[in-house]
Amino acid sequence: MNLQQLEYILAVEANGSFSKAAEACFISQPALSMMVQKLEEELGLKIFDRSKQPIIPTDGGRAILAQAQAVLHEVAKLHEVTRQQRETLSGDLHIGIIPTLAPYLLPLFLKPFLEKYPDVHLKIYEHTTSALVERLKKGQLDAGLLATPLPQANLKETPLFYEPFYVYAHDEYEKNYLLPEDLNPEELWLLEEGHCLRSQILNLCELRKQSNAQLEFEAGSIDTLIKMVDHQSGVTIVPELATFTLTREQRKRLRPFVDPVPVREVSLVTHRDAVKRRLIEALRQEVVANLPKKLLEMGQGVRMGIG
Repeated sequence: MNLQQLEYILAVEANGSFSKAAEACFISQPALSMMVQKLEEELGLKIFDRSKQPIIPTDGGRAILAQAQAVLHEVAKLHEVTRQQRETLSGDLHIGIIPTLAPYLLPLFLKPFLEKYPDVHLKIYEHTTSALVERLKKGQLDAGLLATPLPQANLKETPLFYEPFYVYAHDEYEKNYLLPEDLNPEELWLLEEGHCLRSQILNLCELRKQSNAQLEFEAGSIDTLIKMVDHQSGVTIVPELATFTLTREQRKRLRPFVDPVPVREVSLVTHRDAVKRRLIEALRQEVVANLPKKLLEMGQGVRMGIG
Protein backbone atom coordinates (compact mmCIF):
# COMPACT_ATOMS: atom_id res chain seq x y z
CA MET A 1 0.00 0.00 0.00
CA ASN A 2 1.22 3.49 -0.81
CA LEU A 3 -0.09 7.05 -0.78
CA GLN A 4 -0.47 7.07 -4.55
CA GLN A 5 -2.94 4.19 -4.38
CA LEU A 6 -4.98 6.15 -1.84
CA GLU A 7 -5.03 9.14 -4.17
CA TYR A 8 -6.22 6.92 -7.03
CA ILE A 9 -9.16 5.41 -5.18
CA LEU A 10 -10.28 8.87 -4.07
CA ALA A 11 -10.05 10.03 -7.69
CA VAL A 12 -12.22 7.12 -8.80
CA GLU A 13 -14.80 7.99 -6.13
CA ALA A 14 -14.77 11.66 -7.13
CA ASN A 15 -15.12 10.96 -10.88
CA GLY A 16 -17.31 7.83 -10.81
CA SER A 17 -15.20 6.31 -13.54
CA PHE A 18 -11.79 4.71 -13.94
CA SER A 19 -11.17 6.49 -17.25
CA LYS A 20 -11.99 9.97 -15.88
CA ALA A 21 -9.96 9.27 -12.73
CA ALA A 22 -6.97 8.28 -14.90
CA GLU A 23 -7.25 11.53 -16.84
CA ALA A 24 -7.39 13.54 -13.60
CA CYS A 25 -4.31 11.74 -12.27
CA PHE A 26 -2.39 11.97 -15.57
CA ILE A 27 -1.97 8.20 -15.80
CA SER A 28 -3.20 5.54 -18.20
CA GLN A 29 -6.43 3.79 -17.31
CA PRO A 30 -4.86 0.28 -17.25
CA ALA A 31 -2.14 1.46 -14.90
CA LEU A 32 -4.65 3.09 -12.53
CA SER A 33 -6.95 0.07 -12.62
CA MET A 34 -4.03 -2.23 -11.81
CA MET A 35 -2.98 -0.08 -8.80
CA VAL A 36 -6.56 -0.05 -7.45
CA GLN A 37 -6.88 -3.81 -7.95
CA LYS A 38 -3.61 -4.43 -6.08
CA LEU A 39 -4.87 -2.37 -3.15
CA GLU A 40 -8.15 -4.30 -3.11
CA GLU A 41 -6.23 -7.57 -3.09
CA GLU A 42 -4.01 -6.38 -0.25
CA LEU A 43 -7.00 -5.30 1.83
CA GLY A 44 -9.04 -8.38 0.94
CA LEU A 45 -12.18 -6.54 -0.17
CA LYS A 46 -13.66 -4.78 -3.16
CA ILE A 47 -13.64 -1.00 -2.79
CA PHE A 48 -15.83 -0.28 -5.84
CA ASP A 49 -18.90 -1.88 -7.37
CA ARG A 50 -17.83 -1.94 -11.02
CA SER A 51 -21.23 -3.14 -12.21
CA LYS A 52 -22.74 0.26 -11.57
CA GLN A 53 -22.46 3.26 -13.82
CA PRO A 54 -21.19 5.58 -12.55
CA ILE A 55 -18.99 3.38 -10.37
CA ILE A 56 -19.91 3.57 -6.67
CA PRO A 57 -18.12 2.37 -3.52
CA THR A 58 -19.14 -0.83 -1.81
CA ASP A 59 -20.23 -0.69 1.82
CA GLY A 60 -16.74 -1.74 2.94
CA GLY A 61 -15.22 0.58 0.35
CA ARG A 62 -16.85 3.64 1.91
CA ALA A 63 -14.97 3.04 5.17
CA ILE A 64 -11.70 2.58 3.25
CA LEU A 65 -12.24 5.79 1.29
CA ALA A 66 -13.01 7.75 4.45
CA GLN A 67 -9.82 6.49 6.07
CA ALA A 68 -7.81 7.20 2.91
CA GLN A 69 -9.08 10.78 3.00
CA ALA A 70 -8.03 11.11 6.65
CA VAL A 71 -4.56 9.69 5.95
CA LEU A 72 -3.93 12.05 3.03
CA HIS A 73 -5.16 14.98 5.13
CA GLU A 74 -2.61 14.18 7.83
CA VAL A 75 0.11 13.82 5.22
CA ALA A 76 -0.79 17.27 3.89
CA LYS A 77 -0.51 18.67 7.41
CA LEU A 78 2.91 17.08 7.77
CA HIS A 79 4.05 18.74 4.54
CA GLU A 80 2.70 22.07 5.80
CA VAL A 81 4.64 21.79 9.04
CA THR A 82 7.79 20.98 7.08
CA ARG A 83 7.19 23.88 4.71
CA GLN A 84 6.77 26.30 7.60
CA GLN A 85 10.01 25.12 9.15
CA ARG A 86 11.85 25.71 5.88
CA GLU A 87 10.33 29.12 5.30
CA THR A 88 12.29 32.20 6.22
CA LEU A 89 10.67 33.98 9.14
CA SER A 90 9.36 37.39 8.21
CA GLY A 91 7.14 40.15 9.52
CA ASP A 92 7.12 42.80 12.22
CA LEU A 93 8.05 42.02 15.80
CA HIS A 94 7.53 44.71 18.43
CA ILE A 95 9.35 44.07 21.69
CA GLY A 96 9.82 46.06 24.88
CA ILE A 97 12.76 46.04 27.25
CA ILE A 98 13.43 47.71 30.59
CA PRO A 99 16.26 50.28 30.82
CA THR A 100 18.28 48.23 33.30
CA LEU A 101 18.49 45.42 30.72
CA ALA A 102 18.59 47.23 27.39
CA PRO A 103 22.23 48.45 27.21
CA TYR A 104 23.61 45.12 28.41
CA LEU A 105 21.32 42.47 26.88
CA LEU A 106 20.50 43.95 23.47
CA PRO A 107 24.11 44.00 22.21
CA LEU A 108 24.40 40.28 22.96
CA PHE A 109 21.64 39.03 20.66
CA LEU A 110 20.53 41.82 18.30
CA LYS A 111 23.14 41.38 15.58
CA PRO A 112 22.92 37.55 15.50
CA PHE A 113 19.11 37.72 15.43
CA LEU A 114 18.95 40.25 12.57
CA GLU A 115 21.56 38.36 10.55
CA LYS A 116 19.73 35.07 11.03
CA TYR A 117 16.30 36.54 10.20
CA PRO A 118 16.88 39.30 7.62
CA ASP A 119 13.18 39.47 6.72
CA VAL A 120 12.09 40.28 10.27
CA HIS A 121 11.51 43.94 11.06
CA LEU A 122 12.31 44.42 14.74
CA LYS A 123 10.98 47.44 16.61
CA ILE A 124 12.23 47.93 20.18
CA TYR A 125 10.74 50.09 22.93
CA GLU A 126 12.79 50.85 26.03
CA HIS A 127 10.62 51.81 28.99
CA THR A 128 9.75 51.03 32.59
CA THR A 129 8.03 47.80 33.56
CA SER A 130 4.64 49.40 34.19
CA ALA A 131 4.60 51.11 30.79
CA LEU A 132 5.61 47.94 28.96
CA VAL A 133 3.06 45.84 30.82
CA GLU A 134 0.30 48.22 29.68
CA ARG A 135 1.49 47.95 26.07
CA LEU A 136 1.53 44.16 26.31
CA LYS A 137 -1.98 44.06 27.74
CA LYS A 138 -3.27 46.31 24.94
CA GLY A 139 -1.58 44.24 22.22
CA GLN A 140 0.80 47.06 21.28
CA LEU A 141 3.81 44.83 21.97
CA ASP A 142 4.38 41.25 20.90
CA ALA A 143 6.81 40.49 23.72
CA GLY A 144 8.76 42.11 26.52
CA LEU A 145 12.11 41.41 28.15
CA LEU A 146 11.34 42.15 31.79
CA ALA A 147 12.25 41.32 35.35
CA THR A 148 9.66 38.96 36.81
CA PRO A 149 7.48 37.75 38.44
CA LEU A 150 4.70 40.17 37.55
CA PRO A 151 1.26 40.21 39.18
CA GLN A 152 -0.51 39.94 35.80
CA ALA A 153 -2.81 36.98 35.23
CA ASN A 154 -3.24 37.60 31.48
CA LEU A 155 0.49 37.69 30.73
CA LYS A 156 2.69 34.64 30.19
CA GLU A 157 6.22 34.66 31.64
CA THR A 158 8.94 32.44 30.18
CA PRO A 159 12.07 32.70 32.38
CA LEU A 160 15.27 33.11 30.37
CA PHE A 161 17.94 33.41 33.06
CA TYR A 162 18.67 34.36 36.65
CA GLU A 163 21.02 37.30 37.08
CA PRO A 164 22.95 37.67 40.36
CA PHE A 165 23.36 41.01 42.11
CA TYR A 166 26.69 42.47 43.20
CA VAL A 167 27.67 45.24 45.57
CA TYR A 168 29.58 48.04 43.89
CA ALA A 169 31.32 50.11 46.57
CA HIS A 170 33.79 52.99 46.62
CA ASP A 171 35.45 51.79 49.83
CA GLU A 172 36.82 48.34 50.56
CA TYR A 173 34.81 45.95 52.72
CA GLU A 174 36.65 43.68 55.12
CA LYS A 175 34.48 40.75 54.03
CA ASN A 176 34.91 39.10 50.64
CA TYR A 177 31.23 38.06 50.61
CA LEU A 178 28.55 40.40 51.88
CA LEU A 179 25.14 40.17 53.47
CA PRO A 180 22.49 42.79 52.69
CA GLU A 181 22.68 44.01 56.30
CA ASP A 182 26.37 44.84 55.79
CA LEU A 183 25.34 47.79 53.63
CA ASN A 184 24.76 51.25 55.07
CA PRO A 185 21.43 52.55 53.71
CA GLU A 186 22.66 56.13 54.06
CA GLU A 187 25.41 55.39 51.54
CA LEU A 188 23.20 53.54 49.06
CA TRP A 189 22.63 55.07 45.62
CA LEU A 190 19.32 54.08 44.00
CA LEU A 191 17.52 54.45 40.71
CA GLU A 192 14.58 56.83 40.52
CA GLU A 193 11.00 55.74 41.21
CA GLY A 194 9.44 53.60 38.48
CA HIS A 195 12.38 51.26 37.92
CA CYS A 196 11.76 47.69 39.03
CA LEU A 197 15.44 47.38 39.96
CA ARG A 198 14.91 50.04 42.62
CA SER A 199 12.11 47.97 44.15
CA GLN A 200 14.26 44.84 44.04
CA ILE A 201 17.13 46.55 45.86
CA LEU A 202 14.80 48.00 48.49
CA ASN A 203 13.33 44.53 49.02
CA LEU A 204 16.80 43.01 49.18
CA CYS A 205 17.96 45.46 51.83
CA GLU A 206 14.58 45.39 53.60
CA LEU A 207 14.41 49.16 53.78
CA ARG A 208 12.46 52.16 52.66
CA LYS A 209 15.24 54.59 52.10
CA GLN A 210 15.09 57.76 54.17
CA SER A 211 18.05 60.02 54.22
CA ASN A 212 19.19 63.17 55.96
CA ALA A 213 22.31 63.36 53.83
CA GLN A 214 23.44 66.65 52.32
CA LEU A 215 23.13 65.22 48.82
CA GLU A 216 20.19 63.08 47.64
CA PHE A 217 20.18 61.81 44.09
CA GLU A 218 18.08 59.23 42.28
CA ALA A 219 19.61 58.06 39.03
CA GLY A 220 18.01 57.15 35.73
CA SER A 221 20.49 54.45 34.78
CA ILE A 222 22.87 51.88 36.25
CA ASP A 223 25.82 53.60 34.55
CA THR A 224 24.98 56.79 36.43
CA LEU A 225 24.88 54.89 39.73
CA ILE A 226 28.32 53.45 39.02
CA LYS A 227 29.73 56.87 38.20
CA MET A 228 28.27 58.33 41.41
CA VAL A 229 30.07 55.65 43.40
CA ASP A 230 33.30 56.26 41.47
CA HIS A 231 33.30 60.00 42.00
CA GLN A 232 31.15 60.61 45.06
CA SER A 233 31.82 57.51 47.19
CA GLY A 234 28.99 55.40 48.60
CA VAL A 235 27.65 52.07 47.39
CA THR A 236 25.13 50.70 44.93
CA ILE A 237 23.88 47.29 43.80
CA VAL A 238 24.19 46.16 40.18
CA PRO A 239 23.07 43.09 38.21
CA GLU A 240 25.72 40.90 36.62
CA LEU A 241 25.25 41.97 33.00
CA ALA A 242 26.11 45.52 34.01
CA THR A 243 29.46 44.34 35.36
CA PHE A 244 30.68 43.07 31.98
CA THR A 245 31.42 46.60 30.75
CA LEU A 246 33.39 47.67 33.84
CA THR A 247 37.08 48.47 33.59
CA ARG A 248 39.66 46.40 35.43
CA GLU A 249 39.90 49.05 38.14
CA GLN A 250 36.14 49.25 38.53
CA ARG A 251 35.85 45.48 38.83
CA LYS A 252 37.98 45.68 41.97
CA ARG A 253 35.05 47.48 43.62
CA LEU A 254 32.67 44.56 43.09
CA ARG A 255 31.74 42.33 46.01
CA PRO A 256 29.49 39.28 45.72
CA PHE A 257 26.77 38.41 48.20
CA VAL A 258 26.86 35.39 50.47
CA ASP A 259 25.05 32.28 49.21
CA PRO A 260 22.21 31.92 48.51
CA VAL A 261 22.90 34.79 46.13
CA PRO A 262 20.10 37.30 45.46
CA VAL A 263 19.11 37.26 41.80
CA ARG A 264 16.62 38.82 39.47
CA GLU A 265 14.60 36.61 37.15
CA VAL A 266 14.60 37.87 33.56
CA SER A 267 11.77 36.56 31.39
CA LEU A 268 10.28 36.83 27.95
CA VAL A 269 6.78 38.13 28.67
CA THR A 270 3.90 37.83 26.21
CA HIS A 271 0.15 38.13 26.24
CA ARG A 272 -1.44 34.73 26.80
CA ASP A 273 -3.18 35.08 23.41
CA ALA A 274 -0.01 36.10 21.55
CA VAL A 275 -0.24 35.44 17.80
CA LYS A 276 3.34 35.64 16.51
CA ARG A 277 4.45 32.51 18.32
CA ARG A 278 7.10 31.43 15.80
CA LEU A 279 8.71 34.87 15.78
CA ILE A 280 8.59 35.07 19.56
CA GLU A 281 10.10 31.61 19.92
CA ALA A 282 12.88 32.55 17.47
CA LEU A 283 13.59 35.61 19.62
CA ARG A 284 13.69 33.51 22.79
CA GLN A 285 16.08 31.01 21.26
CA GLU A 286 18.43 33.73 20.02
CA VAL A 287 18.51 35.53 23.37
CA VAL A 288 19.36 32.32 25.21
CA ALA A 289 21.90 31.22 22.59
CA ASN A 290 23.90 34.43 23.05
CA LEU A 291 23.87 34.68 26.84
CA PRO A 292 27.12 34.29 28.78
CA LYS A 293 27.53 30.68 29.89
CA LYS A 294 27.72 31.73 33.52
CA LEU A 295 24.18 33.13 33.45
CA LEU A 296 22.79 29.97 31.88
CA GLU A 297 24.35 27.92 34.65
CA MET A 298 23.10 30.22 37.41
CA GLY A 299 20.43 28.73 39.64
CA GLN A 300 17.41 30.62 40.94
CA GLY A 301 19.17 31.75 44.14
CA VAL A 302 16.99 34.11 46.16
CA ARG A 303 14.68 35.63 43.58
CA MET A 304 13.98 39.29 44.32
CA GLY A 305 10.40 40.48 43.94
CA ILE A 306 9.67 43.76 42.18
CA GLY A 307 6.60 44.78 44.14
